[in-house]
Amino acid sequence: MKRIAIITGASSGMGKDFALETAENYQSLKLDELWLIARRKEKLSETAEEIKQIPGAPRPKIIPLDIAGIQGVEAFKNLLEVEKKEEEFEIILLINNAGFGTYGPFDETPVEKEMQMIDLNCTSLTGITGYSIPFMKKGSFIINTASMAAFAPLGNFAVYGATKAFVLSFSTALSAELKDKEISVCALCPGSVSTEFANVASNGARKEVLHGFSSKKTVSHCMKKALSKKRIAILRFKWKIQAWGSKIVSPYAVAHFTYKYSKRPYRHEKK
Repeated sequence: MKRIAIITGASSGMGKDFALETAENYQSLKLDELWLIARRKEKLSETAEEIKQIPGAPRPKIIPLDIAGIQGVEAFKNLLEVEKKEEEFEIILLINNAGFGTYGPFDETPVEKEMQMIDLNCTSLTGITGYSIPFMKKGSFIINTASMAAFAPLGNFAVYGATKAFVLSFSTALSAELKDKEISVCALCPGSVSTEFANVASNGARKEVLHGFSSKKTVSHCMKKALSKKRIAILRFKWKIQAWGSKIVSPYAVAHFTYKYSKRPYRHEKK
């Protein structure tokens, strides 16, 4: 039976680094194939070419697919059904990394984009996980990319923080539910990481994440924690202090402070 790993959002940023890190861990995971899922085919091809340069790495399989919302989840489900007919497989590792954020006060950002964010960050992650679990067995792993934003509501980042709070809560509960099946679930909760995130979240108003930490180091640390069956991966001491602090500070106080003093730029579309 073929042993595979699935990484969503594998075209850039942490998704790409997760793909490369997974390829480098092929011996411990005993993988035969990596499924790289994202919308941008050219970027996925670049990731695949880098994986091919790793000696002994599993075969990269690029899958250009829009997984957003219920329709995206159905497309993923169909993919699993088609692949199963061709060859039996077992999902050893699922990494739900696809997602995005939107900067700015809620009433000043496009409602459609906020709903699209919920579709991708929550609906897609939930559906893909649900359809993947039947293909998992003892010793399989799930990594869900959450955020430091999961620990407290944030002004100027309201919907994004809420989606990541969902991811963290869901991952923790799922970890408890799957314990007897010996399927491990780990939520990655990073702070600012150097990726395309800010450019997308600001609609081009901010090109780079401020004080962004290394994506590669963040991903490498998460993989080690996940394979050690840890439930949450938080790399930096600064991030751990912030997570701890969220337990003793009023959620409203955090939301009010970040709204007043943590402005996030957003470029509005011209009408």
